[in-house]
Order: sequence, then C-alpha cells, then structure tokens
Amino acid sequence: MKRRKLLALTLAGCLVFPAAVSAEAEAVDITLWTYPVGNWVDAATVEGLIAGFHEAHPDIHVTVEYLDYTNGDDQVNTAIEGGQAPDIIFEGPERLVTNWGAKGLMADLSDLWTDEAKEAIYDSVEAACQNSDGVFYEYPLCMTAHTMAVNRDLFEAADALQYLDEETRTWTTENFVKAVQAVYDSGHETVGAVYCSGQGGDQGTRALVNNLYGGAFTNAEHTEYTLNSEENIRALELLAGMDGISFDASIAGGDEINLFCNGTLAMAFCWNVGQDAANAENTEFDILPMAFPSENGDPALCGGIWGFGVFDNGDETKIAAAKTFIDFMANDEAQAPESVKASTYWPVKDLGTNIYEDNDLMTEYSVFVPRMGDYYQVVPGWAEARTAWWNMLQQIGSGTDVKTAVEEFTATANAAAVQ
Repeated sequence: MKRRKLLALTLAGCLVFPAAVSAEAEAVDITLWTYPVGNWVDAATVEGLIAGFHEAHPDIHVTVEYLDYTNGDDQVNTAIEGGQAPDIIFEGPERLVTNWGAKGLMADLSDLWTDEAKEAIYDSVEAACQNSDGVFYEYPLCMTAHTMAVNRDLFEAADALQYLDEETRTWTTENFVKAVQAVYDSGHETVGAVYCSGQGGDQGTRALVNNLYGGAFTNAEHTEYTLNSEENIRALELLAGMDGISFDASIAGGDEINLFCNGTLAMAFCWNVGQDAANAENTEFDILPMAFPSENGDPALCGGIWGFGVFDNGDETKIAAAKTFIDFMANDEAQAPESVKASTYWPVKDLGTNIYEDNDLMTEYSVFVPRMGDYYQVVPGWAEARTAWWNMLQQIGSGTDVKTAVEEFTATANAAAVQ
C-alpha cells in the first residue's frame, strides 16, 4: 500500500476531487438501488444524504429502492432482463466488477478515477474496483478490515501479553506460537479453533493461514488459486501440529464467536468491530482485537469494500448524472464523511479527520483499516472455492496429509475458475 499509517483517518489535509462530469444542462431523473450496507438501507438516513445532493444539483432527481441480500440479486437480475436496470447501484466488487461488469452491463467509471483519486485511495481497494483490463466498474466509498481477538485476561494470567504489541495490535508468527503455548501451558487447553463446519466466517481462517508465512490465496491477477504454495502449506502444517489449536468440524464462525465470548476459547479468528459492539458488554473479560500474526509482523487483512456502480442503460445523460451523484457522495468535502458514516464503516481514503472521533470503539478499530491486503474475492470460481476451503480444513483435521489436502483444494478451485 502507498500509506502504512496506523491511524490513516486522522491526518490533516482533506483531499477533494473535482466533479468529473456535469449533468446539469437538462433536468434528469435517475434511480439508485442500494444493498443493506450499514444504514444505507435506512430510508430516513438515505433521504437525508440525497437531500444534500438535490440541494447542490437541483436538476438531477434521485429515487431510491432498497434491496436485501435474500432477494436483492433476483430483483436486479429481473430488472436487467426487463431492460429496467437501475442507473446506480451500491454494493461491492463481487457484484459490480466480477458479475455485472464482467457481463458488459456496467458503465466505465475510469473518468472518476483521476490521478488524485488513485493516489488517495488504498491500493488494495483500487485493484478490486477494476477488471483485468483495467476498466473501472466501481467507485468505492467505504471499507472494513476483519481481525481476530484474544481474551486479554487469560493472556495476562498466562504471561502471554509479552508476545504481542498492544499499541499496534500486531504480532509475529513466532510470538503467536509462543503465546498460544503459554496459554495452553497455563491450563487453558482450548486456545483457538480452526472452525470448518461450513463457510461461515471463512475470511478468518483464510487470513490466519495466508498471514502466518506470507502466502497468497490467489495470484496477483486474480485468475488462479495459489493455496498450494510452500508458505501456505507450511502455515497449515504449523496449525495442525500446535498444542491448543484444533481443527473443529462441528463449528463455523458464529459458533466460534460464541465459544470465545463465553470463555471456552482464548482467541477468536472470526472477529470485527461489529462483533465487538455486539458482544463486549456481555463478556466477563477484556477483549483485545488483534491483527493476524505474520512472519514479519506486517499483516495483510481480509476485508470488505462497498461503493457505486452505474448500469449502462444506453442513456449518456443519465450515465453522466449518475457519475455526478457518485462524485458528490464520495468526494465532496462536506458530504463524503456523512456518506461514509452512514455505512458504519471507514473511508477508502484519508478524509482529513477522524470521522469517528466521538466513538472510541470505531477509533480503536481504525488502526486495522490501512492494513487490508489483497481483495481476492473477485476471482472466478469463488463460490466453489469457498466450499472447497472448509472441506479441505475438515480433511486436515481428520488426519489427511496437509499437502495432499491442499493440492486437492487447489485443483478443485482452479477447475471452477476456468469454467
């Protein structure tokens, strides 16, 4: 990444990009469909955001439809088939770039990606918003990074806090091993679980494996799965042989969170700020969020990205108006912080201030956001790869040779990628 700032959201100097497109020559009506990204599904919140846009651009009128993740894809696909796709859609690269963009349904947003935008927005986010030919189908607004967490009370009692950096929330692989062993030796035998009953929370187990020795889940072009690297095999062999770490085929991510919060597990690999907000008051110990351990102490976290795409409905006036809306929501000095806060996530670039300065929890977790690594969830065959992942972990947990299980996963995932 260009900037490895620990609190990237607090630097001075606001970056504002001029509108790439002006669509006020004539009145135009456009539609925005939004998936439930934080409060972007709350009508009162969104209407407040759009009111500011209408004030600044009175000749562009925006109407909104709210989607959910149960029926939203069906609604969009039905609209596409009927020639009634929305002008703007708010979601992530998996849909905007890998799905509808790959089908040639989306407008090219490259003119929004000015040199200033490319310099400001995190590299991992920029890479995820374009296809392999460098065509941008998404302009991003917000992001989050997933973490792990430890039971600080247990770690302190086991004298294991010495192996992590509480200020930067990082640790090395070597110190992770020492910390787990210390907690295990203190009498808490269930330190952590590589959960694998299904795909729930699988971003945590992938981040754990990939970070331990610097492995990658896919190649840089996001066209091939690369789990069968020496680094990833070494990481899985390490976990399979550690005291205190089990491969548990009876639980998924949500179950692991419950076991962590009730004190059964000393650490959780399926964690983020939302879990902290939902569970901290009900736990009897101090939760310490941590980045995943890495060999050099410089982790690359998994996360989510959300932003805007524009369907190419053949009307250049509406496309231009949609781009004006996006530019205002994501780049306007006064509007952009409010747009991001409505998502309940973090900006994809420095906005010149800590937008959550009155929220201690969000400020605490902001340290992880600039550490988000490669956003590989846009690789072909993703759904099949997710299933193959937890099947592979189950095999390792039942005693299958790690290299054999990894090679089977890689073959299955890559076969799906080329279909």
